[in-house]
Amino acid sequence: MMYNTIMQIGVSTATYFTRKYTEEALVPIAKLGAKVCEIFFATHSEYTEEFANIVNKELIKAQEFSPLKVHSVHALTNQFEPELFSLNDRSYNDAMNTFKKVCRVAEIVGAKNYTFHGATMLKKTTYNFNYPHISERVNILCETARQYGVQFCYENVHWAYFCTPEYFDKLKDICPDLGCVLDIKQAMQSGIPYEEYLKVMKGRLKTVHLCDFNEDRKLAIPGRGTFDFITLFKRLLDSGFDGPCMMELYAKDYKDDKDLQESYDYLLDCFDRALN
Repeated sequence: MMYNTIMQIGVSTATYFTRKYTEEALVPIAKLGAKVCEIFFATHSEYTEEFANIVNKELIKAQEFSPLKVHSVHALTNQFEPELFSLNDRSYNDAMNTFKKVCRVAEIVGAKNYTFHGATMLKKTTYNFNYPHISERVNILCETARQYGVQFCYENVHWAYFCTPEYFDKLKDICPDLGCVLDIKQAMQSGIPYEEYLKVMKGRLKTVHLCDFNEDRKLAIPGRGTFDFITLFKRLLDSGFDGPCMMELYAKDYKDDKDLQESYDYLLDCFDRALN
């Protein structure tokens, strides 16, 4: 089958987390050849209009190497996102104020999507989700993000509420504007095939996060694990997905920029093979 798609391979600045400051990652990403990126904010001082302007200046520098654009933003979860579901009004209001700041930064840098982890789960605790309360808050978040021209997207994460396909499946019918992000390593860490997440995400999927891993569940950079990226790309194309697939690695899993280039080129080759 031949495909006509605008799907691209991008890179998240999270790949450089602890190695480079957020804005410093943009030029290296462009040098890899990427035309799209996700900005992972590391701390509260980056949730400001001043920082957004710094990012835009670095984007201009990056665009000397590649026409790099920002597809999405991603905040550091535990700084405020869990409190967006809090029953304590003061905690909730403070978290909403921070959320709006991140959305404003997204608007300034041109991002159209917000990658969301949300509330986390404690080990050895049984959770009975209050879907009316959760959906009410999610709908508020979707509407708030929309006011900044941003799509609110829930990501599957093995240590957060959205750790099973069922969670999103129950929310999507009562949250009509809710988008989503598929993270293949998080699906593996949840012990659930990513295909099961993909089924419930169809029509809502905006971004995919890419990382490789081995049969022993040890993470690796793409091309040095056993994950079948060609089949993933074919399934995404067959589902009608045309957004970016972001390489999102951990700094401990690669040595240098050469590793990243080899990994990025490997993904491009897999994508070309899937297309043809």
